[in-house]
Amino acid sequence: MLTATTERMSRVDTAWLRMDNEVNLMMIVGVWLLTPTITYEALSERISDKLLKYDRFRQKVVDDTMGASWVADEQFDLARHVVRHKLHRRRGQSERAALQELAGRLSTTPLDSSRPLWQFHFIEQYEGGSALIARVHHCIADGIALISVMLSITDGGADPPARKLRKTADDSGSDWLTDAVVKPFTDLTMKAIGMYGSGVAKSMEMLANPYQPLFGSLDMARSGYQVVSDVASMALMPDDSPTLLKGKPVGSKKVAWGEPISLDDVKAVGKALGCSVNDVLLACVAGAIGSYLRDAGDDPAGKEIRAMVPVNLRPLEKAYQLGNRFGLVPLVLPVGIVNPIERVYAVRQRMTQLKGSYQPVLAFAVLAVAGLLIKPAQDALLNMFAKKATAVMTNVPGPGKPLKFCGSTLRQTMFWVPQSGNIGVGVSILSYGGGVQFGLITDEKLCPEPQRIIERFEPEFEKLLMVTLMLPWGEAA
Repeated sequence: MLTATTERMSRVDTAWLRMDNEVNLMMIVGVWLLTPTITYEALSERISDKLLKYDRFRQKVVDDTMGASWVADEQFDLARHVVRHKLHRRRGQSERAALQELAGRLSTTPLDSSRPLWQFHFIEQYEGGSALIARVHHCIADGIALISVMLSITDGGADPPARKLRKTADDSGSDWLTDAVVKPFTDLTMKAIGMYGSGVAKSMEMLANPYQPLFGSLDMARSGYQVVSDVASMALMPDDSPTLLKGKPVGSKKVAWGEPISLDDVKAVGKALGCSVNDVLLACVAGAIGSYLRDAGDDPAGKEIRAMVPVNLRPLEKAYQLGNRFGLVPLVLPVGIVNPIERVYAVRQRMTQLKGSYQPVLAFAVLAVAGLLIKPAQDALLNMFAKKATAVMTNVPGPGKPLKFCGSTLRQTMFWVPQSGNIGVGVSILSYGGGVQFGLITDEKLCPEPQRIIERFEPEFEKLLMVTLMLPWGEAA
């Protein structure tokens, strides 16, 4: 029995809904590798019992002149969303390469807009077990929320807490915004940039709250002007360094991922160098990209590239509420630095500069404004991010121990966030089960063989590990 009724979509989620373009679809794509094999029937039963307890996965999107709404799909059919696939391998092609090819193709295949915007693609026989490719439109939820959802459908996963449907402006979910965003934002920026105090809170609550009426175009224009003015620092950043990875995408995607490396080893290197795990991993990503560019004849010496990194803006215990609650910060990757120690310290310095930044909140507000605009105006606003960056990058900590799913072991998992505008590279770092791995999704024109970058990630870490061990004990202890 359906429990969901019509519900207004938030303005930020509406922005993601409208962000699809001819070269980038706003889908989060994930891969699960399971051992031993599971059956289609067991998978369908688990999805029905667990995933469909989240109303969003039974709701379709209905557009209107003011935005969009979530509406129960009265003709919901699980078979349309859990689909069987059989890998078709070319002569000499490995199962891994065939699965990567399928994932790339699915990442450029639009979801059926007349149905709930998600699909699971099931390959029953894969490397002695089974494989699952998940596709979820970004308007349903951000990556942190979807991690929470995916954990809930594993063996022993907890159901989402019962919640009332939002029907009034007073019950619109604005508490998280006030507590997690508006208050810290106001406190921080009042001193840092002399902003206009409580006006920030009022504007952002209006932008984030789908039920709050916009009193005519003047209010919308005034709020939009304030937000766009506040992101002037982002707009004034120079465009990103030109490399082979930046240009006009063609819309054909390639997907790749590598085998995990030991998370304990990464922690040990970070401790020895006085850096965080993130610093070490990002330095290895920068090194892998720089090495790839160098070998491709595109010397990165003296160059840096930016990656737009999502920053969570909600309490983790409320991730089950779905929707998008994150901002973006531009992280500079020093791809031109060859020395691994110098590179990791350069990354640490850039990460330190981002701490306390108000840019994630400003980026969230830009997305809220974008959700109010017609698509051409939205595209123009969001292209600001694309011009300043080469990649979108996520770094997500997963469970420390392997999970079970339908009685089988989830031996490996990876996911990719979509790239907006004309960005053609998506970088994913995911820790899981004591390991950490690196994944890429790239536009075929800009990077036809992302596996060539993936293959450089572990050697870059090994190089950093070796150099760390060679440092004087006083420096590396």
